[in-house]
Amino acid sequence: MTSVLQQVLPLPCGAVLPNRLCKAAMTEGIADAHLRATSRHETLYRRWSEGGAGLLLTGNVQVDRRVLERPANVAIDRTDELTTNAEARARLSRWARAGTVGGNHLWMQINHAGRQSPRYVTRTPLAPSAEQLGILGNFGKPRALTEDEILDLVQRFAHVASVARETGFTGVQIHAAHGYLLSSFLSGVTNRRTDAWGGALENRARMLLETVRATRKAVGADFPLSIKLNSDDFRKNGFSNEDCIQLVQWLNHESVDLLEISGGNYEQPALLGHQGDATTAAPLRESTRKREAYFLDYAERIRAVAQMPMMVTGGFRSREGMEAALSDNACDAIGIARPMCTHTDAAGTLLRGEIQDLPAFEHTLKISQKGLFSPTSSVMLFKMLNIFGSQGWYYLNLFRLADGLGPDLRRGPLSAFFGYIASEYAAAFRLHRARKKHV
Repeated sequence: MTSVLQQVLPLPCGAVLPNRLCKAAMTEGIADAHLRATSRHETLYRRWSEGGAGLLLTGNVQVDRRVLERPANVAIDRTDELTTNAEARARLSRWARAGTVGGNHLWMQINHAGRQSPRYVTRTPLAPSAEQLGILGNFGKPRALTEDEILDLVQRFAHVASVARETGFTGVQIHAAHGYLLSSFLSGVTNRRTDAWGGALENRARMLLETVRATRKAVGADFPLSIKLNSDDFRKNGFSNEDCIQLVQWLNHESVDLLEISGGNYEQPALLGHQGDATTAAPLRESTRKREAYFLDYAERIRAVAQMPMMVTGGFRSREGMEAALSDNACDAIGIARPMCTHTDAAGTLLRGEIQDLPAFEHTLKISQKGLFSPTSSVMLFKMLNIFGSQGWYYLNLFRLADGLGPDLRRGPLSAFFGYIASEYAAAFRLHRARKKHV
């Protein structure tokens, strides 16, 4: 019997996704020192394209080369020739061709890091307000954007979207989740503005809504436009599930083709399977764990008002759980991320019925399963090493895939943490050296 996972998904713009599985966006960190796509993008995305998912979402492509999520992001900055010239566009075209060899869609995720740009990339990040990220001391105090800068950034998103279409990507996604710039405008914790871009939710949502409108105008009515949105920030006075429901009602009028639901930010890493402050690493409640997807409870409330197709990302590991979510009409598509860092054919094997469960290495990627060195340790340092060691493990395996290699499943989280940090600082060194030469 045909699985619901194999069903096509028609989108409002007229495009059709060939199945219901999506490789969710994951930051790659494999751009060159000039923030351009490389042959590693081609290798990685060709492997994923051949893996069977109906939709691939790229890692976040930055609209501002000054403020990056990490030092080896791809950037398309309309003020910088090196990221917009013919060579940069040719590299994007090769990436797009490689990422669609399997007949799937490939959508470029577009983002601005906002205050979540690390010190080794940006000394002074940009944000709605000068609210510093309170984690590990690794992020500088941001400068509040002026209104002219806000309006410029809206057009930067639209420009990147137009470049994506021109270079062969089949859609775009605006990243408005996880505490990055658009997400931080939505939150009352990080947006303390008193002008037309802050205060009431209608004002805090203004930048996202203006960005969506400008992007739609830039790409046309027949090109897929998606938004990634937090279901909840999981912070007091932050962007709540009730806020999200209201925002989605406004987005119903903005020609959105797919709404992806996620949650959390750097300080509240629900996207990594934890809820609450990052320094406490409190586990998700049992009812949510049983249902696998971290945000499905929240998504179902949003589903009640959303008029566009919805995708939920975070935690899905079993074929049964995915099929149940789709059959129960909780969502229209399933986002898969971390399993794709070790098994590029994860989607295809699920669709063909060859496996019933995806790998879930995150359950064992712990310095210790319990006690002082575990994720529930009373010592903050050890909690953070567990969380970011697991994250680094997936990043390093993604690098191996981009180099045409298989995953290294034997590496531990502590080794992965230091290996990842070393790779980040090396990339930052190359970035700053290239910046000095370019000035």
